[in-house]
Amino acid sequence: MALLTQATPITNFSGRLTIETAEIAAETTAIRCLDWDRERFDIEFGLRNGTTYNSFLIQGEKIALVDTSHRKFENLYLELLAGLIDPADIDYLIISHTEPDHSGLVKNILELAPNITVVGAKVAIQFLENIVHQPFKSKMVKSGERLELGNGHELEFISAPNLHWPDTILTYDHKTKILYTCDVFGMHYCDDHTYDENFNVIEEDFKYYYDCLMGPNARSVLAALKRIEKLEIGTVATGHGPLLQHHISEWLGRYSTWSLEQAKTETLVAMFYAEDYGYSEQLVRAIAHGCTKIGVAVELVDINSAEPQEVRELVGQAAGLVISMPSQNSVTAHAAIGTILAAAHQKQTIGLLESGGGEDEPVYPLRNKFQELGLTEGFPPILVKEHPTQSTEQLCEEAGTDLGQWLTRDRTIKQIKSINTDLEKALGRISNGLYIITAKKGEVQSAMFASWVTQASLNPLGVAIAVSKDRAIESLMHVGDRFVLNVLEEGKYQSLMKHFLKRFAPGADRFAGVKTYPATNGSPILAEALAYMECEITSRMDCGDHWIIYSTVQTGRVAKIDGLTAVHHRKIGNHY
Repeated sequence: MALLTQATPITNFSGRLTIETAEIAAETTAIRCLDWDRERFDIEFGLRNGTTYNSFLIQGEKIALVDTSHRKFENLYLELLAGLIDPADIDYLIISHTEPDHSGLVKNILELAPNITVVGAKVAIQFLENIVHQPFKSKMVKSGERLELGNGHELEFISAPNLHWPDTILTYDHKTKILYTCDVFGMHYCDDHTYDENFNVIEEDFKYYYDCLMGPNARSVLAALKRIEKLEIGTVATGHGPLLQHHISEWLGRYSTWSLEQAKTETLVAMFYAEDYGYSEQLVRAIAHGCTKIGVAVELVDINSAEPQEVRELVGQAAGLVISMPSQNSVTAHAAIGTILAAAHQKQTIGLLESGGGEDEPVYPLRNKFQELGLTEGFPPILVKEHPTQSTEQLCEEAGTDLGQWLTRDRTIKQIKSINTDLEKALGRISNGLYIITAKKGEVQSAMFASWVTQASLNPLGVAIAVSKDRAIESLMHVGDRFVLNVLEEGKYQSLMKHFLKRFAPGADRFAGVKTYPATNGSPILAEALAYMECEITSRMDCGDHWIIYSTVQTGRVAKIDGLTAVHHRKIGNHY
């Protein structure tokens, strides 16, 4: 059982921060930095349950520190570390990857332990040199290489590029059977349980994290799983959230299942971004998330480090291409774009966006070159002139969804036409009312025309709604989110239906020209609605191509007491 100690919590502009330690194996201590109130993580994550940053201390004959923490924990972390050990005695600092939430205190550690050796992938060491701007001793490791700490602690390194950074490595301690994975198998979930005993509580956060960070590189996930399949793993020491110990086979099995589903998808989009330049990766990941909602496979590649052969092969396999513009000064990236242009063909679809780095290669000349080759544009160029906001994230996600829908249009039409049995005809005779779902979360708001709505409980009062996974509003419909269910009136719904069923451009205001007023939960109420209910989501169930959203009803009113709800009658059950 883990032995916990907790430091004094502090509250600052970032919210409540606490730190605790747990003895997780012989001579092995987890240092868990708990960020209870963090609401955003990069651009692609809206957090419901905060997050943690996990670091680990292994004390053999030689001492190794696996990762550090976020800079916001500087004082708490360094004070606690000094209470565990003299930092000057640390022999090795293992860098799983150089993302700032894990390497934010590397410079501090180098100052406290000037003789320390930094261990990481070649790319990680190169990245770190540009981060700390000071000389340090380093050891570059490849997959399969080992490091002896003594007392039986033998560390083996496993290369895991693109999970989710190009410099990622995993570390396995043969003595304790602990696999240190940083982002891989993690989740943004903050509580003071060291391990994953509360499976049902955290599984949705685990899936959400996979979808946003790991799903876009499903092929790389499968390659990493292959490399660790023969290891006897007793604990997965993740960089975020609880450590995995009670349900390891289930967690790893889910990664395998989800990644195989992604990799088998016949439609692939290759996405090229410029690592560590502007907001390139963040924006591309938002587009990738939109694509994967349609069931399209995506592969993210750092345009600054990819080999020409890798780029050429990937472009040859892809139905769609997305390029986040690199810096005008990057010779490597320019060469990669030349390779992409040479390998692209007219049956492909292209999407371009700026990275917001201030020195972006111009979008439109490259756009013209792809148009001359005959490629179809999946979405208009996304121009980033300032720090991305939640609205930028929504625009990118919707652009990815549009791209995915365009690439799978033939498959969708084929599916609709292929089913015409008595079963589907019978299912189509289930009639439903007509509704508009409206939601607002932060600065982002959205709406959805809906008919698959039903009352689901009396105590508490609750409703269930089927939401297609490719709907833009889906990202605002997670547990804890709030929305308004607007009921449409028979004979007076046609204008609203026409408005909300039209195809909106990515990022477009769905309420332009529609009269609304705010609900107490902040979501728009339609002035022309027959009735409305304010709802809070308490659970989601995965039903294939839809989520079933169950919500409790907080308040509501009827505008016209003798009005009737508009009803939708279908004849076939395999489409709306």
